[in-house]
This record gives sequence, structure tokens and C-alpha cells, in this order.
Amino acid sequence: MTAETKRLITAIGCKNKQAILLGTDGDLLKPQATLEASLITVAEQINNSGADELLILDLSENDEEHEAVIGSIKETARVIDLPILVGGRVKRMEDVKKYLYAGAKAVFLDADKPENVDLIREVSNRFGAEKIFMMVSDEKALARAEEFAQLGVSMLILNGTVAESADAGKAENLPALAVCTKTAETETVYHVLHADHCEGVILTAIEADKTNKEISYMELKQELSKKGCPMDILTSSVPWSDFKLGPNGLIPVIVQDFKTDEVLMLAYMNEQAFEDTLKTGKMHYYSRSRQTQWMKGETSGHLQYVKSLKLDCDNDTILAKVHQIGPACHTGSHNCFFQTLAEKDYKETNPLKVFEDVYAVIKDRKIHPKEGSYTNYLFDKGIDKILKKVGEECTEIVIAAKNPDPEEIKYEISDFLYHAMVLMVQKGVTWEEITEELANR
Repeated sequence: MTAETKRLITAIGCKNKQAILLGTDGDLLKPQATLEASLITVAEQINNSGADELLILDLSENDEEHEAVIGSIKETARVIDLPILVGGRVKRMEDVKKYLYAGAKAVFLDADKPENVDLIREVSNRFGAEKIFMMVSDEKALARAEEFAQLGVSMLILNGTVAESADAGKAENLPALAVCTKTAETETVYHVLHADHCEGVILTAIEADKTNKEISYMELKQELSKKGCPMDILTSSVPWSDFKLGPNGLIPVIVQDFKTDEVLMLAYMNEQAFEDTLKTGKMHYYSRSRQTQWMKGETSGHLQYVKSLKLDCDNDTILAKVHQIGPACHTGSHNCFFQTLAEKDYKETNPLKVFEDVYAVIKDRKIHPKEGSYTNYLFDKGIDKILKKVGEECTEIVIAAKNPDPEEIKYEISDFLYHAMVLMVQKGVTWEEITEELANR
């Protein structure tokens, strides 16, 4: 996404881990209805439907509920790829810190709350102005835009009666995101986005609940792009006419999991399937046996959401990286390549694969103890013994680092990582969670 690209942001409320629809009377801060689904479930749907960012409004009413929402935000940040904006219950700097540490890219304050305005300079100095937004819901608050900018706000969120004021000149000191509760009205969304100072629109997806039909933000962005709004959409850098096709007019597509690089399947596309894939963000193929186009997961629900499409050096094969829902193979296997034809023993050196394999052995030892196993000895002794060993290995690393021979520190770091994995298994923490946490940072 470039700096000029307009953003399409979807907003959802959260209380007691449940997702809540927002936007009563055009006000983002007013809840409309509690959904049966959890925040994480709805966030995943939004993530897969083509939105650019997710806004979460914390609707908790006490500290206990507040901590539960923060927990939900952490879990959500681990499973979606979208940047997250969070706000709603900010009473002190610690609340801003918790939101950011939970995975938010920025926190929005409320101009109607004097204690929030008083916090601006403190939190901006601590975390950076780029992480502090301000929501304004009336003309009086909007008139203070210059003051907010000087205190350390980097972005306005225009809500309620001022949601379409981005082109009125009052927000010229700050870029703005504007709330639009009429998600299904492309003309209204276009009007809001077309304003000079508006960098994005915040949609509430109310219509999706009323019609019980999924809104495709990817298709909405395609429509807005046709009207002249620069949107983050899938466009091919190479025209179909430059592809080298087979005698049947098809091109093979190798499909990989975007996180693990696991090869999932091989399929074929014709031109229409390729265009529909770009338009919807969902993988479409052409069946050679049925002589018809099909969307992956249309009947099974095992959809594939596009992350990237690449063309090989000969222009005759596409590599698609996707977010796979469920198994990729019609047999129920996660991938289609499960029949081993021939194999030679080799040492696995892929770093993450090695970590996962060692972790799996340690986990298996915990479930199925083996007599004489040092790993089982640690589990039998309990958490205090494990922590003691982790601490000892940390000290060994420090000592080894003083040795000019790098071999010693390799040995000690390996020892530390083993004991850290024992601790991870003991606490039920996985490598996927660790890598997600690192990626969020």
C-alpha cells in the first residue's frame, strides 16, 4: 500500500470477548447489536474479505472487562494480518501502553473526554505521535485540530456529524479517517474518500448483519478504484496476453501456504479465472475435467485467500501464496502431496522446522514419558527446576560470549533454546505464537 492509497477500515466493538456491531445513528461510538460470534471470528472474516485495517472499540465497563478485551485483542493480532487501531477505554497512559503491547499499531483517544486530551502530550512523547489518533464527534472538537496536532496527535478520526468534514478545511492541520456507516452505498463511501484530507474511511458493516450476507471489501475497493479512488487492490503487473499458455489456453498455478511455504496443490487458470481471482481476492481455477471455472472452497468452505501471485522466469507458471482455510486437498489432507514415491534420509536444517521438530519431541515426552529421559526428569521436577535451568543457561551464554571462540556460544545458546522449549511446553506456548509475537513487534 502506497502513501497515496486510500484505506478501507472496518470497525467492530468488543465486550466480554464478543463482537458488537457499531454505528447507531451514524455514531461509531454507539453500539448497535451484540453478535453471536467472538471478536476473533469476526476479525478473521474482515481480514479475509479484503479490508485494509481493523478498528476495535473497547466497550468494557470495568477493569476486569477491560483486561478481557485486551486479551481478545492480543489473540486477534496473532491470527490476522491487518494493522489494528484500538480505543474506547483510555483513562491513563497504562491503558495506551496495554493496547499497543497487545498488538495495536495506534490508539485513538476521544476528544469528548477531557482526561484523554490531557493525556496527549504524555503518550505522544512516550510512544510517538504516529501511534496517537484523536476521535472528534462535533464541530467544537474539530475546531481544536491544530491544538491536537501541537500536543502530539498524528491523525483525526471524524465521527458523527463531522464525518464528512474532511474537505471543509477544518482538518487541514491533520490527515483524517472518516466514519461512514453506509457501507453498502458505494457513492457515499466514494464521496467521503474523495475529500483531500481524508486518508481512509471507517466502515461499520451494518448491512452485512442485516442481510446475513458477507460484504466483500475487495470488490468494494475495485468499484471505488474504477471511480478514481486510489485503493489497495490486486492488479497484475504483467498482462494475460504476455503469459505463455498451454495448448488448452491454461496456465498452471502452484499454490503455497503464505506462512509456512508448504506446497498445497497444483491447479490451472484460464483468463477469466485469473481476472476473478484479482477481483475477489479468492483463488479461482479452471477444471480441465469438468471444462468449467470454479472457486476454491465454494462448496466445501475451504477457501483460499490471495496473499501474492508471482510469475516464473518463462512466464508459463504462476506461484500463488494463499491463506488456506481448512485442508487444500479434496481427500481431507492439508496438501495434495502426501504420496511418497521415493525418499532419501537427510538432515533438516530449516531453522523453524528444526525448532518445531525438537518442540514436538519435547511435547511427546511430556505426554508419553520415557524412562531415563532428561526431558522427563525436568517435567517431573516441575516449573521451579525448569526455571532454574533456564536461568543457568542464560548465565552460561554470558560467560561463553566472553570467549573469542564462537563454537562455545553456539553450544550454550543451543542448550538455552532446548531448556526454553521445555519451559514453552510446560506453559503451553508454541513456536507459532512466539513467531507471531515477534512479527507484531
